[in-house]
Amino acid sequence: MNDAVRKIADAVLYEGYLLYPYRASSVKNRQRWNFGVLYPRAYAEAQRGNDRWTLRAEVLVTGAPDVDVLLRFIQLTPRPGSPWQEATAREVSLPGTFAFDAVEGWADVRIEEVGEGVWRVTVDVENRTPYDGHPDDRDSALLGSFASAHVVLMARGGAFVSLLDPPAALAGAVAGCKSEGVYPVLVGHEAMLASPIILYDHPRIAPESRGDLFDGTEIDEILSLRIMTLTDEEKREASAGDERARRLIERTDALTAEDLFGMHGAIRGERTVTVRGVTLRSGDRVRLRPRGSADIMDMALAGKTAIIASIEQDFEDRIHVAVLVDDDPGRDLGASGQPGHRFFFSPEEVERL
Repeated sequence: MNDAVRKIADAVLYEGYLLYPYRASSVKNRQRWNFGVLYPRAYAEAQRGNDRWTLRAEVLVTGAPDVDVLLRFIQLTPRPGSPWQEATAREVSLPGTFAFDAVEGWADVRIEEVGEGVWRVTVDVENRTPYDGHPDDRDSALLGSFASAHVVLMARGGAFVSLLDPPAALAGAVAGCKSEGVYPVLVGHEAMLASPIILYDHPRIAPESRGDLFDGTEIDEILSLRIMTLTDEEKREASAGDERARRLIERTDALTAEDLFGMHGAIRGERTVTVRGVTLRSGDRVRLRPRGSADIMDMALAGKTAIIASIEQDFEDRIHVAVLVDDDPGRDLGASGQPGHRFFFSPEEVERL
């Protein structure tokens, strides 16, 4: 597993490991692992379908059916004198049976050709840990569970197919893939992460992130600012309760103003659009040419010159050009020279100067 894949897989593994305010005494940290828990079968079945003891991941690979499969999860053990359990990361090569102390499981990997040069990979995982505790005793059941369970598949000589945006020729084969308890997404084209958390293809850790906050769906800036509001006593309690919490708090306390500013937001790359053989990009000077269907405000701007501030794409995949009009009287209202107004036009309504 390369570093890029491991970073994403680790973010999933430790999602919800502990949550702000990172103290064992806080209610939200007394019961953990809301995502991806595979319980012992006896306990899960007693919940009448509300909890899982199995997972299945089905994906497509092209080129070569040579795939390595890893199951990763957290195993919990009691921590003397603490409401928290010790958490140990586990990683198992599949298929086969496996056991770690008080947990045991079984996994199967099947590969079948579903088209010329196209194979479906099916991974089944079962928690086979015996359980004779009370059906309402979740804490006991957790000690026999696979917490934050997910599967990483790596192709050797082949490439995985996106299940979210497949090629048209493979749409039927993708529709035949049925995963249960996990959501497979591409991490590059040679790795697939079957995650208990819904992600898009090619997820990445933001380079501005300074480290784990154990809530990968949140914003680092917000959580960091919240941590800074903790009292010294609250920080001491969190640090004493967990080594990862201690490192998190020390790292946050050491953040500089520049570090925090870097978390405030970033634009990834530059979007361009080509119209009639001319490529438009941010910073280009243009003249506005609203079409007949434009509204009255757009028509009032006809013929005016402007600078492209950004090129945006909406949820219906339509492209819009955001411009700053040269003689807009509101341009001096923004801070640090930023504009007071942006106006949006279609790419066909602007003419590069």
